[in-house]
Amino acid sequence: MVVPEVMESMNNPREPGFLQSLACFGGVILIVILGLFWLEINLHVLLVIGLIWVAGHASYLGFQFTLIKSAMSAGIGKGLGAIYIFILIGVLIAALIEGGTVGGLIYYGVDLLHPAIFLPAGLILCSLMSLAMGTAWGTIGTIGVVLMGLGNALGIPLPLVAGMVVSGASFGDKMSPVSDTTNLAAMSAETDLYAHIRSMLYTTVPTYIIALFLFTIVGLEYADQALSVQQLNELKEHLAIEFSIGPVTLLPLAVLLVLGIRRVPAEPSMLASIATAIALALTTQGRGITEVLNSLQEGYTSNTGLELLDVLLTRGGIQSMMWTLSLALIALSLGGLLDRSGFVRVLLQGLLSRIKRSATLVAATIGSGVIANMSMGEGYLSIIFGGQIFKDSYDADGLERHMLSRCLEEGATLSTSLIPWTTSGAFCMGALGISPFAFAPWAFFNYINPLLSILLAYMGFGIFRKKTSEA
Repeated sequence: MVVPEVMESMNNPREPGFLQSLACFGGVILIVILGLFWLEINLHVLLVIGLIWVAGHASYLGFQFTLIKSAMSAGIGKGLGAIYIFILIGVLIAALIEGGTVGGLIYYGVDLLHPAIFLPAGLILCSLMSLAMGTAWGTIGTIGVVLMGLGNALGIPLPLVAGMVVSGASFGDKMSPVSDTTNLAAMSAETDLYAHIRSMLYTTVPTYIIALFLFTIVGLEYADQALSVQQLNELKEHLAIEFSIGPVTLLPLAVLLVLGIRRVPAEPSMLASIATAIALALTTQGRGITEVLNSLQEGYTSNTGLELLDVLLTRGGIQSMMWTLSLALIALSLGGLLDRSGFVRVLLQGLLSRIKRSATLVAATIGSGVIANMSMGEGYLSIIFGGQIFKDSYDADGLERHMLSRCLEEGATLSTSLIPWTTSGAFCMGALGISPFAFAPWAFFNYINPLLSILLAYMGFGIFRKKTSEA
């Protein structure tokens, strides 16, 4: 027979202390860093070890196995939206190749984009598409994939190209009024959407100018790497043999863009684009229905005989996203347990109690977004979590809520793509084929923006206080 006192302790685990929270979270980070860079252990395995480490700490607090498992399941449940998009992106990439869309974009793009302007032009292109569609993932999974291929053909290092793609996509995702993260940050901070966007302009515009300048300077190093006439003709010749190239092949991308502008949710927009690409594959490309539908699972396999082209076009399919999906599932499980057990909350509240200046509060908010992404593996959760933790502190300091929403975006939204085990980082790795650790140094916008925001705050710029009426 279980006595009431024991039953109560089973149902009500203890709250962790600050030092235990620090040890628990620090242990996860240490496991990942040492395992990846010293022992060269697979990231999936390291996150499983981290999960066991956190589960041990939770058990010490009185969490029973059923509660631990429930917390892990809850974490996965909160990230199911991202999982659905993972699968759809794999299907979309394969369909766009089958329909000739990717081939068409490369065919026309090699004539238009000279190596000297490729990086700044690509940044602007990704920014505009993401701004219109309101989604970084949709941009990365479509235009981003094409730009990776073009960059490879032009001899530009792929980590650099990936950094440019992520920078541009992140800008649009952060600033678009139809972006889910933009709306979520405003909602979490309980502020007006357009007040939130206006507040972000103070730090985002100068950051974007800096990033554009840097990509322009770096791009000039590759000005003399343009394809020769012979190489250009060979590439286009093989593309023309593999696909029937024409303006109509760009229709699936146009469908995706128009639906994004009309604020149609990402999933239906991608399904419509997939359906259009399949129709093109069956009609204009002469592909068989069985061949096309099987490629949506296994991916497209290119056999043009031109190695550069075959490497670029052999990709896509649901199967190509399984590495990404499995990593996301483990990371979300870990994040759910860290959230339910209270380790991250206690850690941040302990740090919050030591803050005395408004600028330090800004830095803490941005830093907490990074910490939350590293621990919970999902940018959406980090934004919601940060809003809950910091709202009272901003009110107590007399700061406008749109400052809070701005800092939530600068910390959570911009860092999530740079961490391999977040859903966004895993997605970028799956879609672009480059680890965030490799492209992070080149994602200028993503790390300059939060650093500049903190610097400007300490200089007294961009600090907005609530106006008080005089008696």
